[in-house]
Amino acid sequence: MSQLVIGPETKVTLHFEIRLENGDVVDSNFDKQPASFSIGDGSMLAGFEAALFGLKVGERKVLAITPEHGFGMPNPSNLHKIERGNFADIDLEPGVVVSFQDPSGELPGVIRSFDDQFVDVDFNHPLAGKHLEFEVEIIDIAA
Repeated sequence: MSQLVIGPETKVTLHFEIRLENGDVVDSNFDKQPASFSIGDGSMLAGFEAALFGLKVGERKVLAITPEHGFGMPNPSNLHKIERGNFADIDLEPGVVVSFQDPSGELPGVIRSFDDQFVDVDFNHPLAGKHLEFEVEIIDIAA
């Protein structure tokens, strides 16, 4: 009997760590409960799921995720100039994340720069354009 491997529609339980190329940790559950999900259920990006295909229980690997298979490339149309008056109660600094409301809910934006009249806000995902390392340890696989 062959050992089950990760593939379409399998249920996976794993520990993971996502790191930037410089080694900075973005997210990790190695010191917490493992995550469980079904391949294709939409809870993980398709590129992360595809990188897991073929892995078996007990395997621990570091997988390279390119921007195209991770959070995509930054989209210039997601950069917006907003009038400074809309930020009256906020201490502005580059890198600060501000929440905005849009019709679908809350939308985070990162302050890139500002002057006396306008604030440049980036609504791209903070990991857009980043090459990532995805370290995984496969705990369980079910059909």
